[in-house]
Amino acid sequence: MELTKTEEQLMEYLWQQERAFMKDLIEAFPDPKPATTTVATLLKRMTDKGFVGYTVYGNARQYYAAVPKADYFAKHARGLIKNNFDNSALQFASFFTQAANLSADELKKLRNLIDKQIQKKKK
Repeated sequence: MELTKTEEQLMEYLWQQERAFMKDLIEAFPDPKPATTTVATLLKRMTDKGFVGYTVYGNARQYYAAVPKADYFAKHARGLIKNNFDNSALQFASFFTQAANLSADELKKLRNLIDKQIQKKKK
């Protein structure tokens, strides 16, 4: 299951704050702020999808991300590769290195990251 762009924006605020009450989340949005009912609806949908959890304190709920940011984007990246690059990470990497217009220094750093992963796989 995926998040809409607006839900992703709200998740970003949750990942940044780790735990937050609705008023904190609304405050994180740029002006004009969304209505409380809009944020409540988003949080309900995200809770139903399993992305958000909460702890009840009296009449208030403190929300937290139930899915770590790295896990969400790793799954998103795998879906991107599967759906757009014939499930080939190599095709994606080839496209990325060309389309991103990386500098020579950035390519060297990327190569170092890849070399480290190769060493880990050999162990």
